[in-house]
Amino acid sequence: MISKLKSFTLSGIFPEIVEIEIGLSVGLSSFQIVGLPDQTVNESKERIGLALKSIGAKPPQKFNRKIVVNLAPADIKKEGPLLDLPIALCFLLATGQIKNIPEKTLFLGELGLDGSLKKIKGVLPIALKAKEYGFEKIVLPKENLKEVSFLDDLQFYGFENLKEVIKFLEGEEFRPYKEKINFDFNEEDLSFLIIDDYLLRGLMIAALGRHNFLLYGPPGTGKTLIAKNFVNLLPNLRKEESLEVSSIYSALGLLNEGIVFRPPFRSPHHSASTTSILGGGKDAKPGEVTLAHRGVLFFDELPEFRRDVLEGIREPMENGEIVVSRAKKVGKYPAKFIFIGAYNPCPCGFYGDPEIECKCTISEINKYQRKISGPIFDRIDMNFYVPRMKSEKIFNMEKRDFKKIKEKLKEAQERMKKFFGDDCFYYPSEIPPNKINKYIQLTNDAEKILRDAIDRFRISLRGVHKILKVSLTITFLENKDKIDKEEILEALQYRFQTNET
Repeated sequence: MISKLKSFTLSGIFPEIVEIEIGLSVGLSSFQIVGLPDQTVNESKERIGLALKSIGAKPPQKFNRKIVVNLAPADIKKEGPLLDLPIALCFLLATGQIKNIPEKTLFLGELGLDGSLKKIKGVLPIALKAKEYGFEKIVLPKENLKEVSFLDDLQFYGFENLKEVIKFLEGEEFRPYKEKINFDFNEEDLSFLIIDDYLLRGLMIAALGRHNFLLYGPPGTGKTLIAKNFVNLLPNLRKEESLEVSSIYSALGLLNEGIVFRPPFRSPHHSASTTSILGGGKDAKPGEVTLAHRGVLFFDELPEFRRDVLEGIREPMENGEIVVSRAKKVGKYPAKFIFIGAYNPCPCGFYGDPEIECKCTISEINKYQRKISGPIFDRIDMNFYVPRMKSEKIFNMEKRDFKKIKEKLKEAQERMKKFFGDDCFYYPSEIPPNKINKYIQLTNDAEKILRDAIDRFRISLRGVHKILKVSLTITFLENKDKIDKEEILEALQYRFQTNET
């Protein structure tokens, strides 16, 4: 007899449908799993045997039969312990220990040796994919319920052990679990940030248009503090963005409770490896650039990062995705983030400082600054010099009302939403090159200034597009209909590095 049951496995962060087939034939007693299982799936034989024995069922070892478990399609690698439960149930069906398994019901879970169901990775992306395949019910470990219970059109049943799942199959009534998402959260009070007006305005523009930017200046001026709190100027993720980010974190086992509705903030250390930041390894796993999707990727002490790491982020900064290729696997992962870099102008930090003498030699300064290549700078939309503040300014600066600032940004976001209509992007930084002419219109004065700047400063085509997109963001912030010379001049100011504020 052959029994069949459909379930899912994860390929990187993406779910793949798997058909489990179990057949019994005459031969030496054995329990074999075929269909490109990884080590974790292969080890499920031992977990399943003891789990079945613990609930009083007859394990595979008690049958004088050759038992083959086939995981189809055979050319997709099956990873992780989430197939333990469906394989165990399919075996019970094949051996007649249970009568039937209801259709349109998906089973997921790792089995403990005592029959308990343990938490697994990737429940959310699998649940979203399950709807496309017509599943109506999902049986999973109780610990995973909060990840998915807010989804509509699906019923979720969370169980603590295999015995409860058997009772469910025998017709005992269990109520599906449902929970509403609480989107209320305490907004961070940003009144402690002491920054110049020009810098605050620049941060507002960057937050509104999702522009990459650099913070540079002497040490101790608050560059890291500004970068870490910049994410609090960003609005909550839209529903589709929230599901996208939450699915990534769920697949990697980083989704603790509920759903991610705030933009993520990732700040890897400068000693981090290329694989951990860009993704890779033998299984082409995603890295920090993917974990920062729809949020912020912050590199503190930018020149201290490895050259291959800095050059490697060029692709996701431009395309919003990264392709990780390895000998046995290729992974294409989303990586649309705001990049923030912070650095000092030289190793000692005081090059160009009017008050503290720099102790570095010219060769040391040049070597330090050359660590950041021209192509990286070309992908930066805005540059902010963060100066040291006098004590008088620190103690006398008025506290800003960040609630009003966020309200102003929200109003500008609504204008952007109407402006872009039904297009597949929401922010000026995401406008593709083939739609620049559609969305960006310049006055004659603005065009003349931009033409002069291109010839004078030898700005690249990518740089021109960056200037135009920043200019468009400024028009939304100022509630203007067209890009005029003021917007172009301000965008040009942010384009170039200067120690003058």
